[in-house]
Amino acid sequence: MTTENLGAWVLKGNADHVDLAGRFAVAPGVDQWCVRAGYRARLMQAGQPVVFWASGRRAGVWGIGRLTGPAEAHVDGGLHVPLDLTIAPEPLRVPRAALRDDPRLADTEVFRQPQASNPSFLTVEQFDAVLSYWTQMGLHARRG
Repeated sequence: MTTENLGAWVLKGNADHVDLAGRFAVAPGVDQWCVRAGYRARLMQAGQPVVFWASGRRAGVWGIGRLTGPAEAHVDGGLHVPLDLTIAPEPLRVPRAALRDDPRLADTEVFRQPQASNPSFLTVEQFDAVLSYWTQMGLHARRG
């Protein structure tokens, strides 16, 4: 993974362990998310696209947005990235099953290593495929 082949960062949350659906129904705007320290966190920069992936029974792409800055130390002792991200209403989210069946996405890290820590990533081609689903749902996001 390099910035040259980066299409978008993938930030994950487990919707079965935390009530993400309830949280985002009340407040769909996400202004930060936790990431693991490492070389990927150091590559994160303002303006880069980000995809929010919910895992669990309602898995799939729930939102697309942008980083608004680099990863920063947080009061909880971890690293967080600042975001401009809005979670889509439930009927407009792209379900895992649709993405899993797409050969353009078969090799995505979120499918190969679903237990990996944040951030994961999509290549340019994979992000273009995700954007095609997002557009079909009537939602808009910029690629670059």
